[in-house]
Amino acid sequence: MAKDYTQLAKDVVAAVGGKENIVSVTNCMTRLRFVLKDDSIPNEDEVKAINGVKGVMNQGGQYQIIIGTNVSNVTPKVREIAGISAEDEGAVKIDKVGQGSLWDRFFKVISGCIMPMIGPMIAGGIIKGILTLCTTFGVLSSTSGAYQLWYAAADAVLYFMPVIVGFSAGKVFGCNQYVTATIGAAFLYPNLVAAVGEGVDFFGIPVVAATYSNTLFPVLLTSFLASLVEKGAKKIVPEMVQLMLAPVIVLLVTVPVSWLAIGPVMNMLSNAISSAVMWLFDVAPVLAGVALGAFWQMVVLLGLHSAMIPIIINNITTLGADPLNAVLGLTVWALAGVSLGYALKMRDPEKRAEGITDMTTCLFGVTEPTIYSIALPQFKCFMAAWVGGGIAGGILAALGGKCFSMAGDGFFRIPAMINPAGIDISFYGFIITMLIAFAVSGILAYILADPEK
Repeated sequence: MAKDYTQLAKDVVAAVGGKENIVSVTNCMTRLRFVLKDDSIPNEDEVKAINGVKGVMNQGGQYQIIIGTNVSNVTPKVREIAGISAEDEGAVKIDKVGQGSLWDRFFKVISGCIMPMIGPMIAGGIIKGILTLCTTFGVLSSTSGAYQLWYAAADAVLYFMPVIVGFSAGKVFGCNQYVTATIGAAFLYPNLVAAVGEGVDFFGIPVVAATYSNTLFPVLLTSFLASLVEKGAKKIVPEMVQLMLAPVIVLLVTVPVSWLAIGPVMNMLSNAISSAVMWLFDVAPVLAGVALGAFWQMVVLLGLHSAMIPIIINNITTLGADPLNAVLGLTVWALAGVSLGYALKMRDPEKRAEGITDMTTCLFGVTEPTIYSIALPQFKCFMAAWVGGGIAGGILAALGGKCFSMAGDGFFRIPAMINPAGIDISFYGFIITMLIAFAVSGILAYILADPEK
């Protein structure tokens, strides 16, 4: 029988200040992520005391309540009680985005624009990994209809990223999301792409030849511009014809500006970011791998891990591979090892069962249960994960391991380590280092865990 989360949802809504204090609520793998009118209203101790709540973080303009892997069942109940429709998911109006520090505003944009498409991106990465295995072992030919259909399903979310992000950005910036999706589509319009490739100008101003499929930043900035233009247009256009004329003004202004200025500048920025990341891994791969492998889960603990997502996506879409996500995937295996080491050390059957359960959730990509039930209460176990993850991360970075698509964590990360050109050191290196992270962290956790605590 399915568990009823109504009481938990009621308690959470009341604890954050009631429905009047809630602007929006979304969820990731384990957390309810609220945007509140007043972040000072909730009492952290009262929220933590709610049965079913595992922790609280207030970061990046979001009040985050850690529920666990069942959070997706709680979110609809919270929305129902708070009177928020599912269509409002990820929608944070421009007046809210404009509040708080620059860091907070950045997180609100990332949460609203990028997080909604992470699921399809991960699915695409897993499918691409499976297809590469199928072609490597002769199960499928890359020219077969089955391969091409499945590859289209996997790659479409990246190719049409300007349209998808444009739609989400319209919600976030408080303007017509169908207009911002149209702007994203204009970046991909075949006739225009072909004309620009041959050389075209806009009233004498040359349009820079570029490809905007698989791009993130150009449509984000253009959508922000569109929100400003729409706001200005509505001040001068009579209300009775705003539905028709406001989009006309927005499209006439933003599409040329996006191709003439925003797109080229953002492409240069994207390339610069990717080059900087690759430079770091080229110059000091071991140092980068050790630092990320050891301490990434501290970033997850603080709820700041979403900040890395645009960089990872940018590297994959710009360069076709990303060294960051390869190393970050090892930290999950380190915590899985900690969970097992903890379980083996505990004398209490309930604690043993908790450790095994937490290990299982880690293997399927969710680390918060281990962090909050094992690593923080027994901090030496967290240190064990730092050592195991750091050693494994340093080795994988030294080997030049890269991740070739967005993917989940745990077992779901493995397909993303397969190079579309053929299985190479990224795959083999990841398999070896994930076992190192698991074993080293598990052994240290077994030694350091206190069965009496």
